[in-house]
Amino acid sequence: MRYGSGEATAAPYLRRMSKALTYIIFVAIVLGGGLVIGVNNLPGEWYQSLAKPPFNPPNWVFGPAWTILYVLIGLAGARTWMRGHLSVGMLIWAGQMVANFLWSPFFFGLQVPAVALIVILALLALIIAFILNRWNADRIAALLFLPYLAWVSFATLLNASIVYLN
Repeated sequence: MRYGSGEATAAPYLRRMSKALTYIIFVAIVLGGGLVIGVNNLPGEWYQSLAKPPFNPPNWVFGPAWTILYVLIGLAGARTWMRGHLSVGMLIWAGQMVANFLWSPFFFGLQVPAVALIVILALLALIIAFILNRWNADRIAALLFLPYLAWVSFATLLNASIVYLN
């Protein structure tokens, strides 16, 4: 390589751009998937008619909460992808996305909260598995999933309460 050719300075720039693009793609996929699932599975009158526990938050809380969580999930996914495309961590991450995107169609779309409870329990297990898998390999990715774990734990309690009350 010749000095001054620009090749030496271009490589770090291209690596940074590639990393940034990976983060953008993952966040966009997760946010976009969540938006599509959400728009096609709105709560509606059926959900309003259900008996809910007293700790059920107002409906407006769910959109902002999931938006923040989807960004964190996308960032953790991008970090995991960059460390190994077909790693166990990446497979767990993909599995939790499938479970995440299945919950709303079962709960709101098909209106079967008991089946949705099974899905969310699987989601909860996959979130915990991801955190445990990433804890030593990529602590930041694991930490990005802690708010998700807290929210899905709460959502599991809500789902179970709705099954019990109805």
